[in-house]
Amino acid sequence: MAEILQAMTALGAHGPARVAVGPLSITERVDLALASVAERRGRGADLVGAASPAGLPLPGPARYQAGTPFGTFWVAPGMWFAEAPFASHEWIADQLRAALGDAASITEQTDAWVIFDLVVVGEGVGLASLLERLCNVDFPAAPDGFATRTVMDHLGIYLIRQGAGAARIYGPRSSAQSLLHALEAAARAVW
Repeated sequence: MAEILQAMTALGAHGPARVAVGPLSITERVDLALASVAERRGRGADLVGAASPAGLPLPGPARYQAGTPFGTFWVAPGMWFAEAPFASHEWIADQLRAALGDAASITEQTDAWVIFDLVVVGEGVGLASLLERLCNVDFPAAPDGFATRTVMDHLGIYLIRQGAGAARIYGPRSSAQSLLHALEAAARAVW
């Protein structure tokens, strides 16, 4: 008899990981769907025209923009990652293809990445003290909504500044445990 399949997180559990170190909370986000959106050659105006009614912002370089239902961040010229609630966008690539037509190439990315939200609560040592140990991003100088690709513990990641004490990290799913370990080890060095 066939067994029933159950979804597993990037860390191999049935629910999201939550870790607290001092004032820092690290939360694995399993409630987001992710897809890449790449403008097709010569179709930039068509993509912009289709994206707006679909609720898909197309921010400029090094920017993240929240929207309804999609939040997006720039990853390369003419390319973005789009995120949306998994509950309503489990088939995010199909939904984006229907909305954008042939103006963009869409690729499902949900199961390729692990997403961690980092939040520091309270006064004192902030998130910058943690991130300066892990990557070369000048977090205090970056504005809210700043999005960049960088390296953290030898892993290529995307980092989005959501506020002075909040950031979102997208890392390779295959290295989820290594990335979480690096975050926890650096946090214990700070707090």
